[in-house]
Amino acid sequence: MSNRYLVFGSCGGIGSALCRLLSGEGHRLAVAGRDPKRLDELATELEAVSFLGDATDWSVSSEIVGQAAEQLKGLDGVAVCIGSLLLKPAHLTEEEELHSILSTNLTGPFGILKAVSKAMLRRGGCLVFVSSAAAQMGMANHEAVAAAKAGLEGLTRSAAASYAPRGIRVNCVAPGLVETPMTEHLYTNDRARSVLENMHPLGRLGRSEDVARAIGWLLCPEQSWISGQVIGVDGGLATMLPRVRK
Repeated sequence: MSNRYLVFGSCGGIGSALCRLLSGEGHRLAVAGRDPKRLDELATELEAVSFLGDATDWSVSSEIVGQAAEQLKGLDGVAVCIGSLLLKPAHLTEEEELHSILSTNLTGPFGILKAVSKAMLRRGGCLVFVSSAAAQMGMANHEAVAAAKAGLEGLTRSAAASYAPRGIRVNCVAPGLVETPMTEHLYTNDRARSVLENMHPLGRLGRSEDVARAIGWLLCPEQSWISGQVIGVDGGLATMLPRVRK
């Protein structure tokens, strides 16, 4: 069965992997992002409807949701794969840096939720956010990101409760460290990579496809009895002790 999906953050590692997964399953797709070249290439590759714009701007995200619903003749699901990373302790974090992290990881997704919930009030649907294992466990130098993503997880649960009577499911995935263009500066040498891999009990960094498959599964209408959940896709990072090196 072909469904109609909109993916925010389509130009990122996880977002683009999700778009390719959904397209490969035969679904109708709208892609949204801020990089015009990468967005155009992805839309051409997948024969998808595309929308260029900054999803942290509520008016922009609202317009994208409305146009996507119009062009696809409705929306069955929306994935919000926008995000940003800041690794600094609180005493070194500038106010504008915190505002930027909150805008991308919490305020922006809230605006998308506002628009999507209105669009789905009559027919229901599904919304999936992307959080982080840092929201669930204490990780040094993650104060800004952890605060934003913890807020996103709270938003997920509350929105799921608010819109359940309308048939709108809201869920979230929480990855560990995933190999994407945004994170590649963290493992620039073998030693750094080894340390990061060993933080994850399953012994490797995540791949974009790992997270994309989880999001795709949650978007699927067959998961109609799952809502308000935060699902870890993190190699065991948030729930298990690190690996013991042999």
